[in-house]
Amino acid sequence: MILGKKQIVLASLVLALGIAVYLNYSFSTPESNYISTSNAKESTIDEENYGDAQFVGKNDVEQAKSNTSASEYFSEAKLTRSKNRDEAVGALKVMLADASLDAQQKADLTLQATELAKSIETEGKIENLIKAKGFEECMVYCSEDKVDVIIKTDSLLDNEVTQIRD
Repeated sequence: MILGKKQIVLASLVLALGIAVYLNYSFSTPESNYISTSNAKESTIDEENYGDAQFVGKNDVEQAKSNTSASEYFSEAKLTRSKNRDEAVGALKVMLADASLDAQQKADLTLQATELAKSIETEGKIENLIKAKGFEECMVYCSEDKVDVIIKTDSLLDNEVTQIRD
């Protein structure tokens, strides 16, 4: 049997089509080695709670001061705060998107999201007011029952403390 030029071209095209179909099938099937992103985010929610208190001693503060300058501290603190908030908002979005939640759980998560948004807004307002009073740098952390204020200064006078509290 003599193979012509047309039969060889047709056979090579059929072979190429078969390989393309096989590769498409092999890359499109989900594999068990992959972890879905929703499961990964839910596992980090269990490990860390937004707003957990950390106690810092005097030695820790002195060591932190010696390692970084004040401006570096404030920029790193703002970056860390922003990152933590983004993670908390992402976790709340993942939980709200879960279809297995009942109405009460969704209402609780919505309340948490609202409180987080209010906290962010309040912190921003307080920081702007403190900077308007003449302080160079400051950080504010708001929780339900207290507000922590960190200010870049060598020392505070009594009238400055009163200004900040106002």
